[in-house]
Amino acid sequence: MNYIKGKIRNIIYQNKETGYVVAVFRVKETNDPKMLEYINKTVTITGSFLDINTEENYILKGNSLKHERFGFQYKVDSYEKEELTTEDAVIEFLKSPLIKGCGEKIAQKIVETLGIDALKIIKEDEQALLQVPGLNEVKAKTIRDSLLAYSDADDSLLKLKELGFSIPEATKIYKKYQEKTKYIIESNLYIISEIIDFDKIDHIYEKNHEPNDLVRVKACIVETMKRLSFNNGDTYYYEEEIKNTLQKEFAIILEGDTFEEVIYELETENKIVIEGERFYLLEYYDSEKDITNNLFNLSNIKSTPIYNFEEEIKDLEKNLQVKYNIDQKNAIRKALENKITIISGGPGTGKTTIINAIVKLYIKMHEYSYMESLANIALLAPTGRASKKMSMATGMPAMTIHRYLKWNKDTNNFGVNEFHKNNESLIIVDEMSMIDINLFNALLKGIRSNVQLILVGDVFQLPSVGAGLVLNDLIESDLFTFCPLEKIYRQSENSYIPYLALEIKNKDLAEDFTSKKDDYNFLETDSKYLKDMIKKICLMSKSKGLNENDIQILAPMYKGENGIDNLNITLQELFNPPSSEKEEIKIGDVTFRENDKVLQLINNPDCNVFNGDIGFICKIIKKNSKNKDMIIIDFEGNKVEYSKEDMREIKHAYAITIHKSQGSEFPHVILPITRNYYKMLYNKLIYTGVSRAKKSLVIIGEAKAFMMAVNNDYASTRKTTLKEKLMHKFLKTSS
Repeated sequence: MNYIKGKIRNIIYQNKETGYVVAVFRVKETNDPKMLEYINKTVTITGSFLDINTEENYILKGNSLKHERFGFQYKVDSYEKEELTTEDAVIEFLKSPLIKGCGEKIAQKIVETLGIDALKIIKEDEQALLQVPGLNEVKAKTIRDSLLAYSDADDSLLKLKELGFSIPEATKIYKKYQEKTKYIIESNLYIISEIIDFDKIDHIYEKNHEPNDLVRVKACIVETMKRLSFNNGDTYYYEEEIKNTLQKEFAIILEGDTFEEVIYELETENKIVIEGERFYLLEYYDSEKDITNNLFNLSNIKSTPIYNFEEEIKDLEKNLQVKYNIDQKNAIRKALENKITIISGGPGTGKTTIINAIVKLYIKMHEYSYMESLANIALLAPTGRASKKMSMATGMPAMTIHRYLKWNKDTNNFGVNEFHKNNESLIIVDEMSMIDINLFNALLKGIRSNVQLILVGDVFQLPSVGAGLVLNDLIESDLFTFCPLEKIYRQSENSYIPYLALEIKNKDLAEDFTSKKDDYNFLETDSKYLKDMIKKICLMSKSKGLNENDIQILAPMYKGENGIDNLNITLQELFNPPSSEKEEIKIGDVTFRENDKVLQLINNPDCNVFNGDIGFICKIIKKNSKNKDMIIIDFEGNKVEYSKEDMREIKHAYAITIHKSQGSEFPHVILPITRNYYKMLYNKLIYTGVSRAKKSLVIIGEAKAFMMAVNNDYASTRKTTLKEKLMHKFLKTSS
C-alpha cells in the first residue's frame, strides 16, 4: 500500500469526538509516485487519529487526491508511529511533552544507562529506571506511568485495528473506555456494543473465537431480547421466541440444558430476570417494578376536594371566553383534586383547552405569583413541538421530559433522578402515548412523592417507539382517576377531520368518506401519478399564499418511488429550488441549501433541540475561521450550529414519517395513501396521521388502500406486565 513518512507540522482542525483531523504534514519519505515531488515539502492530510501530536514521526497509508474545492490532499486510511531506531530519536521522544517529568538531561541519562531499547525495558520492568543515576522513585514512577499511559493508547488502537475496526471506530472505543480498552478486548468485546454496531462486533468476535463460545452466546441472547423489544415493544419474552430469534439472527441453536445453563449465568450476572415462563431484560423489569412503587407512593397522598369549583369554573369560562362541557369540567375538577389523573381523548375533544384551565385554576387556588407559578408547575412533553404547543396554550414555559430531567446524551444518564429530585408541586405531561417504560420510570424517579401528576394523551395513537404500553396499562389497571373525553367540537358545520379520526378508530368509515368537506378532500389517484398530484396540490397551495411552513406531507415510509426520500427531492425543487443567492452543501447523496426545511432526528438537550423538531437552514458558511463548513439551522428562534459531521442528525422535512409527526400539529396536512406502502398501512398509523391536521387534510391516493389500512390491526398487542404489577401491589396492600 502507498505510504508517506514524516512529521505533523501543525493541526488545522480536530474533532475530539470522532478523531477526524485536517493537518499539515512534512513528507520525509514515500513510495507513492504522485507524492515524490512533496519530499521535504508539506501537504494537507485528512483522516482519523486517536491522539495525533507534533512530537513523533508517522507512517501514513492512503492515497493522494485532488479535492474540488480544497486542492491537493493526502487521505489517510491507516497509520502507525515510526519506530525509534536511533538513540537521538529515543532521547527526543523522552524529553517531549508526551512524557511527564523527563527533561533533556534525564532523557540522556536514561538512554546512556538502558540503551536504544530503553522504552521497551522501562515498560517491561518497573525497577529499570532506578538504575539511572540521580533518578528517585517518585520521578521514576512519573516517567514510567506517563510512558505506559501513552503506550496503552497505541497498543489498544493497534489491536483494535488488527481485529478489524476502522480508525474512527477504534478512536471512539478508546476515548470511551480509556485504559479499560485492553481488558475489554481480551475478556469481552461485546461490552463496546454500547457505542459500536453489535453486528460488526459479533462478526469480528466470531472470526477469532468459536461460534458457540460462552461469551458470544450470552451477548447474543441479550441482544436478541433487545431486538425483540425494539421490534415488538415487549418488556418480556418467552423461551421459544428467544430461541427462534437467536437462531434467525445469529445462527445459534441452544437446546434443553444448555439454554438453561446460559440463562442461569445471565440471571446470576443481573442481566436478565426470570419470572415463571417470562424472561425480562433487567432494565425493563426494574422499570415496571419502580414505576409501580413510585405510583403507589404518589397515590397514597390524600386528595383535596374543591368546594367552590362551579363558581371558579364560571369565572374562568368568562375570562377565557370558552364553554366547557360536562366531561371537560369533570376532567378539570378531578385533575385538581387527585394526586394522579389520566385524561385521554382524540382530536377535537379539547385536551389542550383543559390543560390551560387546570393551570389557570391551580395558580388561582394557590395564589401564586408568576415566579411562584414557574417554581411550582412543570409542563412536560416527549417532543419539542408538543411542549411548544403546551406553552402557547397556557402562556407558561414548557419543556421536553429529557430537558427537564437534564439528560446527558454522552452518558445516557439523567441529572435529575432519585438522588437529585425536582421540587414542582404540579406536573402535567402531554402526549403520554409516546412515552416508553424507561422514560416514564426516569420521570417518576425525578419528582417528589407528594406531587400532583396529570397525564394527558390519546390512548388510540401509535404506541411509544421504545418498549412498553404505559398509558394503556395505567388506564386498564383501573387504579387511577381516569377522565375520557368523547365529545368532538366542530370547526364548522361541514368540518370532518376529528370525525374521520373517530371513524378510523372505530373502523367504521362513512360511505361518503371520499366526499369533499370544508377541511377535507380525498383525491383518488393511481400510485404512479402520486408525486405529480402532491406537487400539483402544493403549487395550488402556494398560489393561495401558503408555504412549506404551513404545509406538511406525512408519508408512512422512507423508501420506494413514493417514499419520503424521493418526495423530499421533488418538494425541495418546488419549495426551495437552486439559486445563485443561496449557498448549498452536499452531504453524501443529499444536497442541503439555505432556506431548506429540515427535521432533527435525535435529542440534543445541550442545544435545546429534540427529535422531531422542524427548522429551516438559515445560513451555510463554507470554511469558516476554524477552516470547517458550518450549517446554521433556525428552530423557531433557536439557532443551532452544525458541522458537516453533525448533519447526520438532520433530514429534509418537506415530507416526514407519521411516526416523526407524533406530538405535533400542522395547519395543513397532505397524506399520501397507496398500496405501495402496504407494509405500513394499519389503523393506528393512519389515525395518527389524520389527527395531526389542524385546519385542513388532503388524502391523495387509493380509496381501497385507505380502507385496507383502516381495517388492518397490524399493531399487535405488546407483552407488558406493568398493569399486572400495579394491580398486585395496590390490591395486595388494600386487602
